[in-house]
Amino acid sequence: MARIGFGNHEANAEVKALAEQIRRERGGLGELYRTLLNSPPVARGWLNLLTAIRQQCELAARYREIVIIRIAVLNGADYEKQSHIPHAREAGLSDAQIEALSDWSSSTAFDESDRAVLAYTDALTRDVQVSDAVFGSVRKRFDDRQLTELTATIAAYNLVSRFLIALQVGH
Repeated sequence: MARIGFGNHEANAEVKALAEQIRRERGGLGELYRTLLNSPPVARGWLNLLTAIRQQCELAARYREIVIIRIAVLNGADYEKQSHIPHAREAGLSDAQIEALSDWSSSTAFDESDRAVLAYTDALTRDVQVSDAVFGSVRKRFDDRQLTELTATIAAYNLVSRFLIALQVGH
């Protein structure tokens, strides 16, 4: 059970409209967004950021989903991991690759671009500071826009996992 209750998605016309927007953009009003509706301004900002990352970026969905699931593994956010497995499959990851995200460095399931993304994700999630060698590996593979989107995806999904874990959303 979550540590706090859900926000009232029927509180007033503004919140009802926001809840409807969330349903349209996310296909439902899941536990995460029902919790976020405790603060409509935070819920709106969150929705805008995550909609941009999930639906408006040029970064390949494959990399986005690799990042999201790897962060969920690193941070122990099982709810997030389980939520993104169907998206990872849609993005072309095999079940073997999804499983291998727990220990990608000893796996042969990933190509060099995947491995560069995973090393960057690990560094940014675990250490915050990214070595020149790790950054150089992603720099060789992605242009400035893609690097901005990759970095924002990693940062945003660290936010998501930490929020879920702290408030025990999805437990």
